[in-house]
Amino acid sequence: MANRVRFAIVGTGMGSDRARKAANTPGAELVAVCSLDVAGGQRLATELGCDFVADYDTLLAREDVDVVGVMTPSGWHCDFAIRALRAGKHAFTTKPMDLRLEKCDEAIRAAQETGRILAVDFESRYLPVNHQVRQAIRSGRLGKVFSVDLRMKWYREQSYYDGGTPAGWRSRLETEGGSAANQAIHYLDLLLWWLGPVQTVQGRYGTFTHAIETEDNTQALVTFASGAWGVFQTSTSVFPDLGTAVEIAGEQGLLAWRDGQVTLFRTKTEEAPALDVHPVDPALPPHIIADMVAAITQGRRPMCPAEEGRRSVAFLCALYESARTGRAISL
Repeated sequence: MANRVRFAIVGTGMGSDRARKAANTPGAELVAVCSLDVAGGQRLATELGCDFVADYDTLLAREDVDVVGVMTPSGWHCDFAIRALRAGKHAFTTKPMDLRLEKCDEAIRAAQETGRILAVDFESRYLPVNHQVRQAIRSGRLGKVFSVDLRMKWYREQSYYDGGTPAGWRSRLETEGGSAANQAIHYLDLLLWWLGPVQTVQGRYGTFTHAIETEDNTQALVTFASGAWGVFQTSTSVFPDLGTAVEIAGEQGLLAWRDGQVTLFRTKTEEAPALDVHPVDPALPPHIIADMVAAITQGRRPMCPAEEGRRSVAFLCALYESARTGRAISL
């Protein structure tokens, strides 16, 4: 391996941001981008001074690629990651890890068998405030948590689902997965990271305002392994867009979070509770590229290893199964 960790990014829609980060992060080098959008991929490669590779197998055969970042439609994530791992590369996927739980398990096995790192890119885990929220909850400042509400009420035009490369991929079950798997997955991951595993899910889903195969609304009642109850609601139908809100209630207080900011933090035992008392690791990486560099060169655990990325997929699969069967599903 060269002195710098060498990245290839697959997918140049959202992947263009990760490609730019790889080109501009200390210790990283962007060597190639790969995309179905040939014209867009070539433009990005020219802008960033790297190679454009149209064929994925050709990319994987290159010896100057250490890490493959998979930024494709959701239903392809693990297939691309598994091929990268089997080719001797480290890999990360964007969220969700995949739409199929069995593919997540296959990818985890591939990482274990090859001794390579597999991570999932959940951007919210790199924000210091979310680390402080986690510490506040886990240190017991709210007391025993008994109630959790997550409400994501977003708005997406029909054109959002009709566009993309390939066209319409966001509207299809096999490539996208719906409002919960695409948009709300960030917040679901935070809940699981903050509060621990879920025991049961009872949910329903529907399509109300878009001409798409996927759902645009979900609701679920959740029981956490800790005993806390939760309500999970997602929508891309709400106009005007209201953003995302999370409220966590414990026996000693309440924490409210909205769109990446803590809007209320009150406890019975503290006159002016603050999150700043919880230190954030100064080595916290700012994003997945820096995270992978540290994981590979320093032996650090990535912020979201594949085993944790799997958890949100398991939750979604349970929600959809519950909706189909009318039963609460145990995880």
